Amino acid sequence: MENILIEKHDAIAIVTINRPTKLNALNKATIQELHDGFKSLNEDKSVKAIIVTGSGEKAFVAGADISEFANFSVEEGEKLAAEGQRLLFDFVQNLSTPVIAAVNGFALGGGLELAMSCHFRVASDNAKMGLPEVTLGVIPGYGGTQRLAQLVGKGRAMEMIMTAGMIDAEKAKNYGLVNHVVAQAELLEFAKGIASKITKNSSVAIAKAIQAVNANYIDGTNGYQVEIENFGYCFGTEDFKEGTTAFLEKRKAEFPGK
Repeated sequence: MENILIEKHDAIAIVTINRPTKLNALNKATIQELHDGFKSLNEDKSVKAIIVTGSGEKAFVAGADISEFANFSVEEGEKLAAEGQRLLFDFVQNLSTPVIAAVNGFALGGGLELAMSCHFRVASDNAKMGLPEVTLGVIPGYGGTQRLAQLVGKGRAMEMIMTAGMIDAEKAKNYGLVNHVVAQAELLEFAKGIASKITKNSSVAIAKAIQAVNANYIDGTNGYQVEIENFGYCFGTEDFKEGTTAFLEKRKAEFPGK
């Protein structure tokens, strides 16, 4: 892969978007590589959590590669958004392996949309986030209008999108856009610390929890019913047997992930 790096530390995988000369901007090739990388890691049962970040200190992802679509037609624009959402943003949101965004520096446009598609976010204290698409005469097209409103509320999302303004890490934390803010030098280790806690738990139960939480945001889907069904599903798993047995035996569970 030319645009991303993947490394593994025990049960944790780190995906680094590596286009530093372009501030890690997302082009079609990078989106495809990210899809392939996430798909491969999700199929690797030894990987229990994934962290995605950007190379260097300046940017997580500074946006989409505008040069690729500056001359697109209406039909090409629609296809760009649909394909991007299918390949990466919706794909990450619905991945059964937890994905943590470690946001360092600028997360703008498609970069913030990628971070928002992850299951939750931690940020460095120098992070800046925003959706500046209206300055180009276009709107966020990779789920930004939907996920930002879900995370920070309609009014704040409207203001951020309409003004095209950036917010800093502390404001993002106050808005509920990120869970934690830490010094940049500590960002990756902090994210790995959270990921390590995740890896100790049942990967089967976590996958079902992700599915149930996401169900609340799907039109026509009863999230409570999905929760009931997924709760019941867990009773038939080896992880449930191990978890309950370990609890009763007063020992730490060793989940088989089945």
